[in-house]
Amino acid sequence: MAGGPVRHNDDGKEYPGNLTPYVLATCIVAAMGGLIFGYDIGISGGVTSMAMFLKKFFPDVYRKQTAHSNTNQYCKFDSVPLTLFTSSLYLAALISSLVASTVTRKFGRKLSMLFGGLLFCSGALINAFAKDVAMLIVGRILLGFGIGFANQSVPLYLSEMAPYRYRGALNIGFQLSITIGILIANVLNYFFAKIHDWGWRLSLGGAMVPAIIISIGALLLPDTPNSLIERGKHDEAITKLRRVRGVEEVDEEFKDLVAASEKSKLVEHPWRNLLQRKYRPHLTMAIAIPFFQQLTGINVIMFYAPVLFKTIGFKDNASLMSAVITGGVNVLATLVSIYGVDKWGRRFLFLEGGVQMFICQVAVAICIGLKFGVSGNVQNLPEWYAIVVVLFICIYVAAFAWSWGPLGWLVPSEIFPLEIRSAAQSINVSVNMFFTFVIAQIFLIMLCHLKFGLFLFFGFFVVVMSAFIYFFLPETKGIPIEEMSMVWKSHWFWGKYIPADDDSALEMGKNNGSGKKSVY
Repeated sequence: MAGGPVRHNDDGKEYPGNLTPYVLATCIVAAMGGLIFGYDIGISGGVTSMAMFLKKFFPDVYRKQTAHSNTNQYCKFDSVPLTLFTSSLYLAALISSLVASTVTRKFGRKLSMLFGGLLFCSGALINAFAKDVAMLIVGRILLGFGIGFANQSVPLYLSEMAPYRYRGALNIGFQLSITIGILIANVLNYFFAKIHDWGWRLSLGGAMVPAIIISIGALLLPDTPNSLIERGKHDEAITKLRRVRGVEEVDEEFKDLVAASEKSKLVEHPWRNLLQRKYRPHLTMAIAIPFFQQLTGINVIMFYAPVLFKTIGFKDNASLMSAVITGGVNVLATLVSIYGVDKWGRRFLFLEGGVQMFICQVAVAICIGLKFGVSGNVQNLPEWYAIVVVLFICIYVAAFAWSWGPLGWLVPSEIFPLEIRSAAQSINVSVNMFFTFVIAQIFLIMLCHLKFGLFLFFGFFVVVMSAFIYFFLPETKGIPIEEMSMVWKSHWFWGKYIPADDDSALEMGKNNGSGKKSVY
């Protein structure tokens, strides 16, 4: 656990190292890369609920919104162009994350962060001055390119820079930045919505601020020792490793990093290498975790929180304020994860969060179903009833924020061997962005057709994903990133995919005396 001995001697190596002010500051700056992703998630829903934005770009939706009381509340925001405005970003992020893999591997994590910031800034500028829907979508695509680069490089940077006993907490700094970005965006939407004609331009243009922060941060940050070794800069790497760890005795860790790098250089085609049998556990997690993360339903809440709250009877400012409240809960609950991830473990948080999310989704479905039924022809909820709905949604958001939110980025970034790390992280980001795109594109259509049953749809997947974690994800807390193969070798199911003569697994056996020690 953080602050004390993490591993017993029979579990493997313990690299010396401290949580130095230098590495703490470095990780905080790098984690700010999450601000751009969070700001965009938060800003989208607020802007698409602003009357003047809808009137200018999506007049059909605006007319539905101002229609008489017999309008079906479930379907008043159903518009393919409107959802395309939101979801086009994530398709662009999917494509750019594949390119970012090569940049991250050959030129370092910093350059990917810099590209992410500059592309995101360009998209924000175009959106702020948009004249038509086409210009809006071009801006969104550039924003997506930026997010693809940042999301590919920042979690890797944090996992490689952090001492292993603090890796969970420092990596979750990325998710904390995402939640802070969402909260800032929700607050700004609340105030900018009061500027009648052009407040939406300020909301969209405000994305330039987090973009500038990550761009400047990328120029100031040091390279990770892993990245320097990967690019053949061994002398610089060992100097950097000593500074990062705060001790002189880093020879053993450096030797293992070099060995991992040499092994990775033997891999000519990392993408093709991912298909090897011994990487089956890694590839499965790179696909399954981001897939399930999106099917928790969280992005439905965070993208469209103001739209959703307006749909269940809140007025304009009330819906935006409710989104601010959920954003605040999101930030506070992420702090719980930072505290507990290296103390309680990844599996505990995953499973507890799953149970809590399922209960809340069923409760929200019942609350909305009882009031709106199937027709959806109720204009307003009683104030106490709306508060109950918001309360359940907040408890749901809290569960996600200390479980699937941060762990969906942390676990994939720490389990990949160096030889497939960039390629596997690109798969992770691509799957995440693809299903974010799909959910964002079809949510309002699903709400119109499934009505309150939409929450039961996501609740079903929460049950499935919790079962997947219980049976197939080993615990990874307190294990150095370059020794992660031990958790697969000793797993009841994945162990059969790791060959007995695998170099990393054999090295594990030498260190811990057994390749079969349980990791649960």
